[in-house]
Amino acid sequence: MAFVSWNCHGFRNKSSELKDIINSYKPACIALQETYIRDNDTVKIRDYSIFNNTSSSTRASGGVALAVANDIPSSCLHLNTNLQAFAVRMHIKSLITICSLYLPPHQTVHQTELDNLISQLPSPFLILGDPNGHSPLWGGTETNSRGRQIEQLLADHNICLLNNNEKTHFHLPTQTFHSIDLALCTPALLPFLNLTVDDNLHNSDHFPLIITDSRHNSANHYYSPKYVYNAADWQKFSSLADITSAIIDNRTVDEALENIISIIKTAADASIPLAKGTRRRQYKPWWNDLCQQAYKAQQKAWNTFRRYPTTANLIKFKKSKADSRRIQRQSQRLSWQKYISTITSLTSSKELWQKVKKACGNVPSHSISTLTHNDQTISSPKEIADTIASSLAEISSSRNYPDHFLAHKLKEEKTKLNFNTQSDLPYNNSFTLLEFQSCLSTVHNSAPGPDNIGYTLIKHLTIESQTNILRLYNRIWQEQTFPTLWHQAIIIPILKPGKDGTNPLNYRPIALTCCLWKLLERLVNRRLVHYLETNNIIHPHQSGFRKGRCTLDNLLSLETDIRLAFLQKKHLVAIFFDIEKAYDRTWRHGILSDLYAFGLRGNLPIFIRNFLRLRKFRVRVGFEFSDSYIQEEGVPQGSVLSVSLFIIKINNILHQLPSFVKGHLYVDDLYISCTGNHISFIEQQLQTAVQKIKHWSDFNGFNFSASKSSGVHFCRKRGLHLDPEIEMDGRIFQIENQVRFLGILFDRKLTFLSHVKYLRKRCERALNILKVLSNTSWGADRLSLQRIYRATILSTLDYGSAIYGSARKSVLKKLDPIHHSALRLCSGAFRTSPTSSLYVDCYEPLLEIRRQMLSLHYYLRISSNTRHPCHGFQLRPFLHRLQQARPSSVPTFFTRMHNLMKDFNLHEVPISLQPSFLPPWKDSEFKYLNPFGSFDKSNTSDTIFQQLFADH
Repeated sequence: MAFVSWNCHGFRNKSSELKDIINSYKPACIALQETYIRDNDTVKIRDYSIFNNTSSSTRASGGVALAVANDIPSSCLHLNTNLQAFAVRMHIKSLITICSLYLPPHQTVHQTELDNLISQLPSPFLILGDPNGHSPLWGGTETNSRGRQIEQLLADHNICLLNNNEKTHFHLPTQTFHSIDLALCTPALLPFLNLTVDDNLHNSDHFPLIITDSRHNSANHYYSPKYVYNAADWQKFSSLADITSAIIDNRTVDEALENIISIIKTAADASIPLAKGTRRRQYKPWWNDLCQQAYKAQQKAWNTFRRYPTTANLIKFKKSKADSRRIQRQSQRLSWQKYISTITSLTSSKELWQKVKKACGNVPSHSISTLTHNDQTISSPKEIADTIASSLAEISSSRNYPDHFLAHKLKEEKTKLNFNTQSDLPYNNSFTLLEFQSCLSTVHNSAPGPDNIGYTLIKHLTIESQTNILRLYNRIWQEQTFPTLWHQAIIIPILKPGKDGTNPLNYRPIALTCCLWKLLERLVNRRLVHYLETNNIIHPHQSGFRKGRCTLDNLLSLETDIRLAFLQKKHLVAIFFDIEKAYDRTWRHGILSDLYAFGLRGNLPIFIRNFLRLRKFRVRVGFEFSDSYIQEEGVPQGSVLSVSLFIIKINNILHQLPSFVKGHLYVDDLYISCTGNHISFIEQQLQTAVQKIKHWSDFNGFNFSASKSSGVHFCRKRGLHLDPEIEMDGRIFQIENQVRFLGILFDRKLTFLSHVKYLRKRCERALNILKVLSNTSWGADRLSLQRIYRATILSTLDYGSAIYGSARKSVLKKLDPIHHSALRLCSGAFRTSPTSSLYVDCYEPLLEIRRQMLSLHYYLRISSNTRHPCHGFQLRPFLHRLQQARPSSVPTFFTRMHNLMKDFNLHEVPISLQPSFLPPWKDSEFKYLNPFGSFDKSNTSDTIFQQLFADH
């Protein structure tokens, strides 16, 4: 295990040299001084997290940073000091504090400041830095005042010095070497640490210090080895992975599954290489033979100068150094230009976004932080994993339920649900090969679960092998059993954005389950959803994860109700609810009771009961796993079936509302609203609705948080109108001026001004990518730039445009400059080019026309779906007359669309209705030609698909 300390004289211009140092020593931590990083600078190193002390000055100067490997648990240590110092705590078998320190030579530093810094560093600690002190104690020829301060510090605090007269700094003006970079540690670390000095300046004037820790082996694996699918021999894999019917029929379900996993993994090991689980090398794609030759010439000149420090040799070294830097910069520039130029219209979507992300420097970081739990610091990966796992298990524990619900739960669970049936129900039939292949074609590559088998391996099995896997599925289905392995999941904790990494509750659990199981889960979920939809069980105002439904449905309902309230000069008050730990605390027996009440019997509900029973998980942190924990209640995270089961459990909440109160759900996003002439009436109705919701939740295990829920009083009436006071559990809902609901900002006047401002700010940041990629001489071609624009910026403007498009034209005009700037970048047009020419040249419509087009698409989709709650919406005659009498009032969405249809002469065009749902267990009776089946969409250019379509 190694630590590196280096005064780099600028982080950004030494990134190449820093990569060389990392590749040479693979350090756990790098302490950098004189980084010259400012507040607005973004710095990244792959596989490392950067903690830095930035400068707010317009002129970059000084500064320290620490780069810590992502696979090592670490956390920032906040220092109360004016010195340029930064510290982190790392866990490498045990806790150690690393501090990077830089003391400018002409800055006055008091001894008390150094003492204060030491007092804040938990032992054991290692201080790495450049204090600019000279002393014979560490190889200097004389002692300066800073050197005496360091000597005093060592004596006062019993600190050990690791330096041993090594020269660490080359002073170019005087052509002399000095010892000013130091490594200090507590006595407990001294026997295990050894300091050496790199003999290469790496284009700085300081040599890197290399501190090795003899207690730890740096060759450990840091993540699980993965199959390299791009180098796979799929023909060999398919022939070796021969799954026969005898493996399925002559064994128990658990044994059959174990044999299938063994066969697939053995075949994969023999035909697919494995990536090592060590840290990756820092890649420099621009490095070529010219760079290598220039670098060797520079090193040769440097070695000559060190042996014979003459003026001639110094001049030769400086010349070779300048040549090397010039060649490297030219190579970087040409490599970047070549890379961006490869983004063309023939580039596949997958490759395009890989290139764009790399060009933007989007390197995902999953660093591990130390935790604070019960006032104790948790630092080892195993303890961190156990702490997060126990926290997740505690969230799903039935102890979190209130006492009155626990009593109700105990009583209800004594009643056994008998799902057995003698009836021949079609949804209990065996799964067909068509169902299997249909579900397999819809899955995307995802991380494998405990069995380490991904979807890619399943897709490359022969038809015979896939048929025999289906044979196992049907055994599980008909025998009403469930493999033990499929009850287990691996949880990867990902820190929530902007949250404190030391709190174990601030991590989002990403569940990895077996892909073989998830495939069967999709088969079951299709049948469950078909039953729910065809029997009209799901409330029509639940829009989440339903075919033909989307978030716009709920947004449209809210906007329509508000517009009608404004039209009638009424008030509308909406309450937006927050459900605490909704998925994690869903009552499982309640789900089964609802399934029983829906009339489900046989294999389907019994499979779900087996699926929910005794769910276990382990948390993985780095290469360490927690102990196995039980998820007592709640639906399993990351499961397709879990979403449907949650929707079933929360479905009945909308039936509790009074007749004057409307309610809409998008999975767990609930809002209720009431319209009226008098606030007192609205307050009474909403309070009744809240009480009924609370009463329902008390008997169904959900907990609504009044502190996190909020309301908005939508009103355009003049005069003073008090906001309603609605309470839950003794807490009054906060009435806000605006609320973000499903990604759209609704303000109380419904001007959408705040939402448009938010969109503009967000899109202006996204424009930077086009500025990077659109260089006129070597950038990406215009078609690729337009693809990127449509996907990154236009998609943001498109979302919800049918709703916020009702804003005043003066408000919507604020988005036009974004559109125009992007089109100029895509087309390479001059800044003075008329906007009308941009639309023609780029074949892009005005944003206003695009909003109209998207709104019409959505309107036609509603009109073609007879099951949609807004299908056939018509204004009542008196509202229609009122709208005509008040033309200044913004009309509803449907009125706007009716007017547009008339403007485009589409109002008499018949609209075809969507076909009814086909049972998934029935084979399709139609035949079709599919020339696209042999092409992978993510790796195939759009042009190829268009040509294939044209050929047929």
